[in-house]
Amino acid sequence: MTAVPHDLWRPLSGCDDDCLPAAGEVPTVPVARRVLRLVAVTGMLLAGVGLVVLLPVLPTRERQAAVRGWARATARALGVRLVIRGRLPRRRALLVANHVSWLDILAVLAVAPTRMVAKREIRSWPLVGLLAAAAGTVFVDRSRPRALPTTVGRVADTLRAGRSVAVFPEGTTWCAGVGAADCRPGGGFRPAIFQAAIDAGSPVVPLRLTYRSASTGTTTTAAAFLGADTLLRSVARVVTARDLVVSVTIAAALHPARDADRRMLARAAESAVRLLPTAGAVARARQRSVPTAPLAAVTVRTPAATGSELDLAA
Repeated sequence: MTAVPHDLWRPLSGCDDDCLPAAGEVPTVPVARRVLRLVAVTGMLLAGVGLVVLLPVLPTRERQAAVRGWARATARALGVRLVIRGRLPRRRALLVANHVSWLDILAVLAVAPTRMVAKREIRSWPLVGLLAAAAGTVFVDRSRPRALPTTVGRVADTLRAGRSVAVFPEGTTWCAGVGAADCRPGGGFRPAIFQAAIDAGSPVVPLRLTYRSASTGTTTTAAAFLGADTLLRSVARVVTARDLVVSVTIAAALHPARDADRRMLARAAESAVRLLPTAGAVARARQRSVPTAPLAAVTVRTPAATGSELDLAA
């Protein structure tokens, strides 16, 4: 695998086509099913156009329900089953997750219809960019490092206003497959955005996203979007795959003190994501402490509820 130079502002992963599944490795559905999925996805994208018009005038609760419903229905249209393990805190929070695919956005929105932090380029994506803008996405211009404090300030203001925000602090996708640790983005979770949670006095909730094939019972990189891959090729792999499952596992919230160090908080959140199980054993995972941050800076509070699991079958 080719080494990729590390850039503090524009993080890169070393993942490339070598991480993607070989031909025949992932079970597929018949051609007729693929066509039906494409038709269904097209319908959901068109529905998204109507949603763009409605979102600005809907009350907060109805707007969140609409975005959540659209994300779940779009995942079903793609033939993806969504499994949610754990429960989010009721108060607003900064949600942080590992980044594998464009599907991550749908998975997070299906769990919590939050405002997203995304790279500016997504704004130009057909329909998806319009929907993202209408949902209040905070776009980051990675070509302007000096704009970062402004972005952090906008996220903090959103949290203070009672709205949750979701971000992928690795800054780029990587395949996260078995034996793929060498291509993980250098530097891990970027700490800057965690300052927003500290400034707003907001908890940080780590999420782990994993993809597996229910047919083979193993993790898969079929949904990965990386390297020289194109969005169309990635979508085609998802539409073709049989029994693709994306799991969202929610960890216990981290509650930073007012004087917490954002770098320590970022490391604590990243450690929590890596400690989360890929499937099951959520209750045990919640009882583990996060060893990389002192309790004086970050407090881990375990929700009283044991969590829930929600299957959305395609």
